[in-house]
Amino acid sequence: MSTTMEQPPQLTGWGRIPGHGRELVSEDLERLTEHAVLSRGLGRSYGDSALPPPSVDAVATTTLADRLLAFEPKSGLLHAEAGLSLYTLNQIFLPRGYFVPVTPGTQFVTLGGMVGSDVHGKEHHVRGCFGEHVTRLKMRVADGRILWCSDDEHPELFRATLGGMGLTGHILEVVFHLRRIASPWIRQHSRRVDDIDEYIDALKDGAKKWPYTVGWLDCLTPGRHLGRGILLAGDWADPALAPARPPRRLPSVTMPLELPSFVLGQTTTKIFNTGLYWTHLPRTRDRLISWETFFYPLDALRKWNLMYGPRGFTQYQCVLPERAGRGAARRVLEVLTRRGGASFLCVIKDCGPQGKGILSFPMAGVSIALDIAVRDDTQALIDALNECVLAEGGRIYLSKDRFTRREHFLAMEPRLPEFQRIRAQWDPKGLIRSAQSVRLFGDRP
Repeated sequence: MSTTMEQPPQLTGWGRIPGHGRELVSEDLERLTEHAVLSRGLGRSYGDSALPPPSVDAVATTTLADRLLAFEPKSGLLHAEAGLSLYTLNQIFLPRGYFVPVTPGTQFVTLGGMVGSDVHGKEHHVRGCFGEHVTRLKMRVADGRILWCSDDEHPELFRATLGGMGLTGHILEVVFHLRRIASPWIRQHSRRVDDIDEYIDALKDGAKKWPYTVGWLDCLTPGRHLGRGILLAGDWADPALAPARPPRRLPSVTMPLELPSFVLGQTTTKIFNTGLYWTHLPRTRDRLISWETFFYPLDALRKWNLMYGPRGFTQYQCVLPERAGRGAARRVLEVLTRRGGASFLCVIKDCGPQGKGILSFPMAGVSIALDIAVRDDTQALIDALNECVLAEGGRIYLSKDRFTRREHFLAMEPRLPEFQRIRAQWDPKGLIRSAQSVRLFGDRP
């Protein structure tokens, strides 16, 4: 099976490439990556991980290398080029009863990006990261060799590449297992909670019963009700209980213009959070919803980053270990509210054990994701959040980071020396690098 697939419509990355470099695009990814310092997928990393270092003016864009190469229906084993998007994959395989074993919160990402970030989702507490389901990777390493790596072939390179942010080599092809699903409908259970402590208890309880859990929080209401919100849990619906027809596709609207920066300020965000919280009038609610509504609600609004104005936004995502206790999440949110951080979106998920990827982000505990409009004091806010996360024994997600200082990152990552040792074996001259690796890893500009 070898054919070029439809690309997702009207996609743009969060970042603006002008000023950072050019994108070189080709279907022949093996040739294209011969002299490139970095590969870039659909540009959905929130920071500078997919941007070239300051002295380089080009990255290799993988999106035309998007062929399905082989599929085994019985086992669900799929072999595809790294530029294939999750959006296209879903259009092909979900109607046939297959879904990715792990999905991030957007389907506008490539398989190569999913490997490089070792993405996680609402199912991490039961299925881990995407890399746990990847069996082999075809790569071009820094000296030009094209090789396969897996648990049995160059295993250290394999482990370093899962969550390695594209810094170990260019990912060319990915082999992984899709999983069977019962229907294209999701049985969703939702619960309104009064504060962050109740939310954490409900999240941990829900993780024992449901394969998918996530929740939205109001992190701007101070005091006793800090972190009030709505917990969502779900599973694929049994065909006997689901409609025979497939769900309607998620409607798509594009932001028509860039809003002024003040629109999503603290006052507006507080009003929005209060309204969203009280739309869930029943304490609990059960219903059937479409798979797109459950997994990818923000994909319905294209270019939604324009809501944050000309300075844009950053997403801050951290994971707090179980040993930090239930109160750790409250302490992080208190830093945010004390410094006036207005997060339009605050999502907390349950995380299972750390995976095989050396720099893979999640660990057993909870992750917190905050969308924060960029302001004059954003650096100071991120510094304060990082100091709190460090005190709790947590770490940040590199795919979302733009403002973390190198000293904070080094203090968070005792795994970094092992990663750098393996990376140096395959790239002793430090050819493959990014703007982020210059900022955090100390790579040459």
